[in-house]
Amino acid sequence: MAASRGSCDWRFDSGRLCLDLVATGTGTSGACELLDGADRLAEWLVASGLVPAGTALDGVDDTWVRRFRRLRTGVDRLLTAELGGRAAAGSLERINELAAGPTPGLRAVRDGNGTLVRALSARPDCGALLAAVARDAVELVTDPEARAGLRRCEGDNCRRLYLDTSRGRRRRWCSSEVCGNRERVARHRRRAAAVAVPADAGR
Repeated sequence: MAASRGSCDWRFDSGRLCLDLVATGTGTSGACELLDGADRLAEWLVASGLVPAGTALDGVDDTWVRRFRRLRTGVDRLLTAELGGRAAAGSLERINELAAGPTPGLRAVRDGNGTLVRALSARPDCGALLAAVARDAVELVTDPEARAGLRRCEGDNCRRLYLDTSRGRRRRWCSSEVCGNRERVARHRRRAAAVAVPADAGR
């Protein structure tokens, strides 16, 4: 799933909620900050599935944005350290602190067609939503199988984190359709240029 915004987009194909949050930052995919205001954060909360569609998010403000960005930085630092075999005690402590809080309560309600859909049991609370993302990060780093699939994209100018769930775990890119396709196009151009050089050289 992707939402276009000029030369930037957000995607939800990393395999984990916490990794999808990290992917909204400038350090993962170029110089584009995707959580650049309260409206964008509200959109992300719904698009990521953290908040059910139709939920009123009029309480989201710049304070929420700052808190989600801080969590994003902490998750990125923790997972980058994990990939490098290092510790990130400060980030881990902060994530643990947030994960200990209560997560949003859910209930089933009927929509206009009588179908049961998810709804929050109370007005959205920033701390509870942060707790849900932080808990996902804790579950990721403490699950040996999931942790073993954590990867950093090898695509040019991409630093997205993702979970490699492919057979044999040989996946190199966060997305075959995005970074993988870019690499295939670049490879084709290099081959075409290499073939063209000898023909020109004899002239």
